[in-house]
Amino acid sequence: MEWRGRRGSGNIDDRRGMSGGAVGGIGLVGTLAILAVGYFFGIDISPIVAGMEQQSQQTEGPVELTPEQKQEGEFMSVVLGSTEQVWDQIFKTQLNETYTPPVLVLYSGMTQSGCGGASAMMGPFYCPVDKKLYLDTDFFKTMRDKMGAGGDFAAAYVVAHEVGHHVQDLMGTLNKWNAVRQRASEQDSNAISVLIELQADCYAGVWGNHEQQNFQSLTEQDVRDAVNAAAAVGDDTLQKAAGRSVNVDSFTHGSAAQRQEWFMRGFKSGEVGQCDTFKAAGL
Repeated sequence: MEWRGRRGSGNIDDRRGMSGGAVGGIGLVGTLAILAVGYFFGIDISPIVAGMEQQSQQTEGPVELTPEQKQEGEFMSVVLGSTEQVWDQIFKTQLNETYTPPVLVLYSGMTQSGCGGASAMMGPFYCPVDKKLYLDTDFFKTMRDKMGAGGDFAAAYVVAHEVGHHVQDLMGTLNKWNAVRQRASEQDSNAISVLIELQADCYAGVWGNHEQQNFQSLTEQDVRDAVNAAAAVGDDTLQKAAGRSVNVDSFTHGSAAQRQEWFMRGFKSGEVGQCDTFKAAGL
C-alpha cells in the first residue's frame, strides 16, 4: 500500500510513550479487560500469544518511541485520514448524512478506555461510549509473526474494520443490535455478534474500494494481504490455533470464509447498501 507523503489525521491520541504502561503479561487487570470488553468489541488473542513473557513489568518515566513505532504511528495516521475522507464522502453521497470521525488511541500494553481497561491481549476494539478506537500496534507483529498475516494493507484492514464499527454506531446499527443481544440467548447473541462483525468487515472493504479509487494505492498483493488477514482473525482459525475444536455456536466474529466473503463484497461494490448482513440473515 502506497501511503508515504500523504495527509495524516489529527484524530490520533498516541499514548505509547507514556509512563506506567504494562509490558509483557496481562495480569489480573488485563484478564478482566478481556472478559469485560474483548468479548463484545475486540478479539481475544491471548491463546495465540501464550508463549509471550508472562511477567508484567511497569515502566518508569516516559519511553521514547523507536523509529519503527514512529513509522507505525505515521502509517496509522494516514490510514485514519483516508477513512475520514472516504466516509465523509460516502455519508454525503450514499446516506445524505454528516460523518463525524472517531479518535484512534495508540497504546502499549494497557490503557484505559470509556469501556474499561484495555489490554493488548484482546486485540483492537471500538468503544462506543467514548467514540474511540483502541489499538496496541504490537498487534501487527502478532498478526505477522504468529498469525501469518503481514503487510501494510492487512494492518489497514484492521483499522478500517474498527472504523466500520464507528460507522455502525453513527448509523444506530450498533446500539440497536447490541440491545437485541442483551435480551437474546447466548447462542442467538453470538450469532448477532457475528453479523455485526461481518458488516464491519464489509465496511472495511467499502473503504478499501474508495481508497483505491482516490489514490490508486493498492496492488493485487495488498488485497490478498487484507483477505489473508480477514481469514487469520476468523473464529475457526483462532480456535484451531489455540488447539480447540471448532464450535460454530461460540463464534462471535465469523469464520475465516465469512470474513473474507464480506470484506470482498464491500471491496468489489464500494456500496454501503451491499453490507446488510442482517437482511442477508433474514432479520
